[in-house]
Amino acid sequence: MTQMELARAGKITQEMRIIARQEGLEANLVRQLVAKGLVAIVKNKIHNKTGLKICGVGQHLRTKVNANIGTSPKQKSIALEKKKLAACIKYGADAVMDLSTGGDLRQMRQVILQASTIPLGTVPIYQAVVNTVRQGKSVPTMKVNDLFDAIEEQCQAGVDFITVHCGVTRKVIEILRKHKRIMGMVSRGGTFLAEWVVCNKKENPLYEYYDRLLDIAYKYDVVLSLGDGLRPGCGADATDASQIAELKVLGELAKQAWRRNVQVMIEGPGHVPLNQIEKNIILQKKLCAQAPFYVLGPLVTDIAPGYDHITCAIGGALAASYGADFLCYVTPAEHLRLPDVADVKEGIMASRIAAHAADIVKGIDGAATWDKKMSVARKALDWKNQSRLSLDPEKFTKENTRMHLRNKFGCTMCGEFCSMKEMDKFL
Repeated sequence: MTQMELARAGKITQEMRIIARQEGLEANLVRQLVAKGLVAIVKNKIHNKTGLKICGVGQHLRTKVNANIGTSPKQKSIALEKKKLAACIKYGADAVMDLSTGGDLRQMRQVILQASTIPLGTVPIYQAVVNTVRQGKSVPTMKVNDLFDAIEEQCQAGVDFITVHCGVTRKVIEILRKHKRIMGMVSRGGTFLAEWVVCNKKENPLYEYYDRLLDIAYKYDVVLSLGDGLRPGCGADATDASQIAELKVLGELAKQAWRRNVQVMIEGPGHVPLNQIEKNIILQKKLCAQAPFYVLGPLVTDIAPGYDHITCAIGGALAASYGADFLCYVTPAEHLRLPDVADVKEGIMASRIAAHAADIVKGIDGAATWDKKMSVARKALDWKNQSRLSLDPEKFTKENTRMHLRNKFGCTMCGEFCSMKEMDKFL
């Protein structure tokens, strides 16, 4: 039985109890949220690695952060990706996705599964397409069974959630043809499927054989992350006819999954101007029956390569404050190259700041209290507690230069003119 099925039967699982403790909620409330599909427990039922952190995504829970890693045809070092994974864990990502397309994909996935203490997600069509191309064939020659075999293999290996672009249907592709975009399709998985659909003049196999996909997800209790193949790749393409058409399909597929006791998340944009973010969240929650929403960014401007972790954090904070549940990080390397370890850290920290800022707005248990404790420590010039309470104590210690002053209670910003100390003299 799946977590959703058990929740609907009135049973509180160990995973639900763990999430309740993590979030400061009653276990029965978590059960009710899972039963309704408003919370997804991201854990494959056979993924029982010691020390694995249980992750819940959805309403009334802390906003979660995902980090992407993985090889490419130009950079195939599994050792480097393992270092990136270590950074993901160290700096507080709640989940990680392996987006590998280069080297030994199976070995890469096995290494991550063995080393990771946070849930793992994948995009199975990458493996199916890479295997097809390595045989000297084109993407449209990929067999339907090749795709479903990759999905089954990855779920059987213990992957906790998979991105599946089920909404890239023939009808949605026709809408894309009629309503031209600047960037077209920027989703790799979505583009692979669109090419397959157009060249074969057949329906998207993930849509046509959706029941087969649900069978696999149910078997392993893998969360389906219903991918946004039509996500906008620039602000000018945001909230257009193609994006909304796909979102409507995903909403219907989410309800079908719930009828089969399969957990889902809905993936969302992408590049979205600030004044369209609230509208996007409202639309998703309405069309997808309040299913957990997993957003990439969103990035609020297109002109900041090298700083897109910042454009992502701005959009992510707004999106999560309006109701998005899961933020996929963007690193400074976005639009430029594959990220390195330092980029991974910067991306995680930026998205964690966004998530926490939104949690204060949401009224998540402990979020505002954390900030208040930091304020008290700052007022008291309590450097030890400031370090302990900071999001990155390592950086706090490294960047703190107060030790260069004779007065250990001051810092180089104000020195002897510290407002905190001066205020105490007259108040």
